[in-house]
Amino acid sequence: MGSICIQIIEGNPHLRSLLGWHLQQASYWVCQSAGVHQGRETFYTRQPALVILDSDLPDGDGIEFCRWLHQQGQVLILMLSARSMEADIVAGLKAGADDYLTKPFGMQEFMARVEALVRRVRVTAAPMSLDYGDLKIDLVQRRVRFKEEFIDLTPQEFSLLYVLAQAGGVALSRSELLRRAWPDAIDNPRTIDTHVLSLRKKIETDPRQPSMIQTVRNVGYRFNPEILKGAEPVASIIENDSKPLPAHATPAMLGGQNRHR
Repeated sequence: MGSICIQIIEGNPHLRSLLGWHLQQASYWVCQSAGVHQGRETFYTRQPALVILDSDLPDGDGIEFCRWLHQQGQVLILMLSARSMEADIVAGLKAGADDYLTKPFGMQEFMARVEALVRRVRVTAAPMSLDYGDLKIDLVQRRVRFKEEFIDLTPQEFSLLYVLAQAGGVALSRSELLRRAWPDAIDNPRTIDTHVLSLRKKIETDPRQPSMIQTVRNVGYRFNPEILKGAEPVASIIENDSKPLPAHATPAMLGGQNRHR
C-alpha cells in the first residue's frame, strides 16, 4: 500500500490529523491540506492518486473544488460531508466524487472505503518518469537515477528537484519554490538554500561548481537540462490496462506519491 499517495483536504484539524494517522498506520503516503487554496497547491506538487475531500471547506466550496479535481484526470475522490440528504449526495457524486461518506462515520468504514478505492487506483494508475538522459526521475517510485546509479534523496529533496525540472529551465524564486515544493507554509526562503546545497552534493559532478542546478542572481534557482544528454525530457508512461493515454496527459493525471513532512 505504500505506493499510493493520499491527500486529505479537511477543514477540521482534529479530524484531518486522525484520518492521516490511520492512513499512515496502513502504510499509505499522506499529505494534508486545510482548505481549497492549500489543497490546490499540494495537489499540483504531490499528484495524489486519491483525494479525501471535505464538502465544507473554510475558504471555498468543496463541491466546486471536487469538480476541479475531477477535471484534472484520473485522481479518485472520496467526499466527506455532514450533509446526508439525498440531494446533497447526488450533487457530490455528480461533481465527480467516486464515493460519498456522511459524517459522523466509523473509522473501520472509512478505511474500508479507502481500500475499495485503492483497488481501483492499482488498476488505473500509470507509472511515469522523466528522462533527461543521464538523469532519470521516477515520479511514482520517487527515485532518481544519475549516470545509472540511484541517488538517495529525502522526500523534500525529491520534490524540490521535481519542481525545478518541471519548470523547463525557467528560473524560480525561493518563495515560488517554497510555494510549489513544500507541503506546509514556511516563512523562511533561505530554507531553499539549505536543500539546494544538499541536493547539489548528491547530483552534481562538482558541487562547488554546480551546472545542473544553477543560481540565478537576484532571482533564485533554475534547472539546466542542457548539460545532460538530451535537453528535452521524455515522459515514460506504462499503463496497467494497456489503454492509450490522452495526448494531454499530465503528471497529475498519472498519480504519484510523497510522504508528508
